[in-house]
Amino acid sequence: MEAERAWIWLPWLLLWLTVQLAVVDGKFFTPFNVSYDHRALIIDGKRRMLNSAGIHYPRATPEMWPDLIAKSKEGGADVIQTYVFWNGHEPVRGQVPLLIFGSSSGWLVGSSGLYLHLRIGPYVCAEWNFGGFPVWLRDIPGIEFRTDNAPFKEEMQRFVKKIVDLMREEKLFSWQGGPIIMLQVISSYNLSIYNTDLDCVIQMKSAQFFEFEVANAEQNILLFGYCYFRMLGLGKIENEYGNIEGSFGQKGKEYVKWAANMALGLGAGVPWVMCRQTDAPGEIIDACNAYYCDGYKPNSYNKPTLWTEDWDGWYASWGGRLPHRPVEDLAFAVARFFQRGGSFQNYYMYIPLLEKSSTWFQYFGGTNFGRSAGGPFYITSYDYDAPIDEYGLLNEPKWGHLKDLHAAIKLCEPALVAANSPQYIKLGPQQEAHVYHESTHADNLNFSIYRSESRCSAFLANIDEHSSAAVTFLGEKYTLPPWSVSILPDCKNTVFNTAKVGAQTSIKMVELGLPLSSGVSLNQRFTTKNNGCHATKSWMTIKEPIGVWSETNFTVQGILEHVNVTKDSSDYLWYITRIYISDEDISFWEENNIGPAVKIDSMRDVLRVFVNGELAGSVIGRWVKVSQPVKFVQGYNELLLLSQTVGLQNYGAFLERDGAGFRGQIKLVGFRNGDIDLSKSLWTYQVLNGFYLLSSNLIHYKILLSDRRTKNYRRKTSDPPEASNSTGQIITNMLPVGLKGEFLKVYAGEETEKAGWTDYTSEADPSIFTWYKTYFDTPAGTDPVALDLGSMGKGQAWVNGHHIGRYWTLVAPKDGCRVCDYRGAYNSDKCEFNCGKPTQTWYHVPRSWLKDEDNLLVIFEETGGNPLDISIKLRAARLICSQVSESHYPPVHKWSISSSFDGKLSLNDLTPEMNLRCQDGYVISSIEFASYGTPHGSCQEFFIGKCHASNSSSVVSEACLGRNNCSIRVSNLVFGDPCRGVVKTLAVGARCIPSSNAGSALF
Repeated sequence: MEAERAWIWLPWLLLWLTVQLAVVDGKFFTPFNVSYDHRALIIDGKRRMLNSAGIHYPRATPEMWPDLIAKSKEGGADVIQTYVFWNGHEPVRGQVPLLIFGSSSGWLVGSSGLYLHLRIGPYVCAEWNFGGFPVWLRDIPGIEFRTDNAPFKEEMQRFVKKIVDLMREEKLFSWQGGPIIMLQVISSYNLSIYNTDLDCVIQMKSAQFFEFEVANAEQNILLFGYCYFRMLGLGKIENEYGNIEGSFGQKGKEYVKWAANMALGLGAGVPWVMCRQTDAPGEIIDACNAYYCDGYKPNSYNKPTLWTEDWDGWYASWGGRLPHRPVEDLAFAVARFFQRGGSFQNYYMYIPLLEKSSTWFQYFGGTNFGRSAGGPFYITSYDYDAPIDEYGLLNEPKWGHLKDLHAAIKLCEPALVAANSPQYIKLGPQQEAHVYHESTHADNLNFSIYRSESRCSAFLANIDEHSSAAVTFLGEKYTLPPWSVSILPDCKNTVFNTAKVGAQTSIKMVELGLPLSSGVSLNQRFTTKNNGCHATKSWMTIKEPIGVWSETNFTVQGILEHVNVTKDSSDYLWYITRIYISDEDISFWEENNIGPAVKIDSMRDVLRVFVNGELAGSVIGRWVKVSQPVKFVQGYNELLLLSQTVGLQNYGAFLERDGAGFRGQIKLVGFRNGDIDLSKSLWTYQVLNGFYLLSSNLIHYKILLSDRRTKNYRRKTSDPPEASNSTGQIITNMLPVGLKGEFLKVYAGEETEKAGWTDYTSEADPSIFTWYKTYFDTPAGTDPVALDLGSMGKGQAWVNGHHIGRYWTLVAPKDGCRVCDYRGAYNSDKCEFNCGKPTQTWYHVPRSWLKDEDNLLVIFEETGGNPLDISIKLRAARLICSQVSESHYPPVHKWSISSSFDGKLSLNDLTPEMNLRCQDGYVISSIEFASYGTPHGSCQEFFIGKCHASNSSSVVSEACLGRNNCSIRVSNLVFGDPCRGVVKTLAVGARCIPSSNAGSALF
């Protein structure tokens, strides 16, 4: 199946990615060692402050990787961080595809020169199907995941060792001249730390503000600020993930110790980390995962403070609102982390690394292609509100503002790595400073030291959520916006404030909305031109059979667990039984004005109930009760239950037990003689796909064949799973399961022509369980391509045999969206948007999957959508806008620090500047709005205020029209002074078009 074939390229990605990271001017790094002390990672003998960008390689195509890495590096990343997805690399037990390595891969990125943090896990969570575990793992006798369990540990060690050995063989570790500087084992296991106030002894100093000490810290430093527990914003996460280690008691603790010893024994030669593991043993560094980690301290003073997952956004679920994390708050969290002693930060979905201190987060979100989305109910898009969106476009202003933040932190790096700890200064009731200087170990501050000596940097924070604050620091006055941090690389000049966003906003639009049908006859080929040539043929259709469709079906007594049968090779599993309805039953219902119903104790994720081929109803939920009314006729009736998964569970303890399908009893109620228990009835299924039942030390089959003959098998557990067809023959190969269209691969190449398609007309009524196909030509240009499936219901889509993913037009609640205020601790419910609209309607189609013409699009529709309104769209940032005032700071990139590292900054011009930039291949074609003065409103809604320079538009037009990017100084010297004594702001809105169209558009 295509979902399985899609895994083939995953093993290549790991090595391809590392090669891209390692190459500098066509050469690998000179070998270097990586170690650490209490302050930071030490790379080649030097402490480093590192920003890292998270990129999940299977969530993008190989053709996208070079551009993603380049944009991450331009954004200030030092490191790329990625998981190793076990179920991608070993879909069949014992068959880990060879990771082929060749020097020719290096040319893709060339001079990237980034480091790599490799998270082997092997559990990844990541909203990835089954948490990254291969489904075959749950079938090993006696296995229990993520605890002191011999079968699990054996498999885990085998896989982790395989990956480490491969990295060593390919010379990818730092000491071999490769990019890997750190590895990870175990993820999201011990969350007990988040059940307390971090062992803080809290003393209330005011009604709104706290000072506290870390009770078990080896340095009893006063951590001035808000209570860390509040800042973590982890209440929701805790409920979802729980304390996994605590669920296993002592066996959980023993597992952690074993994993640490196992990892260290592999001889990787680089540090290992465990994220969210406060009892990480010995040399293993415990790191923080959260929205905020500025209060986190590792379990030993000898370990640095690392932030392995900085959640720059959040994931979305079908039928839910879309989350958004304001960049002002994200920048605040990162600045606070470095302010209070952090050294490595990773955006869970973006890319900065670990060099003289660092932070992690996802810098690039990506797409859950195929059936890779975890669950239940995670959407196909994994955009995550990351700095780079799933199409590879910059998410502005998030990307630009963080780029400036990273540059400001780099200016502070000499002081940050020189000091063993910061000097704390209280500036006000909710304001504080942390100063980094070689002499900050002194008990008392000597202001003259800061003014005369080198390597001094400071962070000034205002924790107040409501009001700005004027503070005095080292004799200078500073104004701090609410909930913000100002960064002073030389302890004097402010180069960046987290709440002052000077980066542009980019409005991504979808254009060329070409429908794949037309008013002309659907039997004719038609062409539409609009910045390119697009073509489509008529839509064609075939029906998916309702129920068992293959001769190789079987009947068994009782209800089989969904994943045991499908092995997750399909979302779909049919359960079919026959019910005899007597005349007395019919009379009983008519006389009492009642009807029968199917009741199920518990089911997940989607259930479709059919009677005699007709849909009776559907139920959606995670382990919910079912009570579905049904209508029977006199005589034999066929009851069909279609169980559907929407992503296997990817988090929590006892993951292997969750499964899918049904739990408890299935019964019919409302009958004259009482309820009918169907749990032990005969149920018919497709032939099993490697299915087996464990009974003590034997595998026991009891199969009723379709001709009603019975045969029993008793075999050793080491034997391969077998089944019998209607002729009594043994079947051991890949067997039909799921949908007939899936098994026949009607979505792929030559196979689609064998499926018996018929023409679909505009007069046809929407139909459930139907396959549709058409052809289209690729839009001209290089803009990312999306399918608009807003007219469809629920199903899956393929383009040229590539599985785009699941689609579902569930609508989010109408309420719950409100104006977003960056101030105050963030959680995933705080700034949601998209209320009252489908959670997702656009689906990414990578251009590398497309041909110039005649691209095959196949849709499987479950609920009756209209394929005639499906369209191909191009996604691009066509509108850009920005607001910069005279009170903004000069661009961070214009500051420079002397090469001698004496800590002195230089800047020739203190004038603020507006920078506008179209995406690659685009130029600014028009200025939609420009006003220097007191403009009002926001992007796309600007309007002129009482103060306005009449030459605003002409000045901006002269600087920007026809260019990909431009800079305008925000100054009276440029625009004149339209209103004396007033702080002026420049607001600009501009339109970008492809450079190929620029000539006609500009004249």
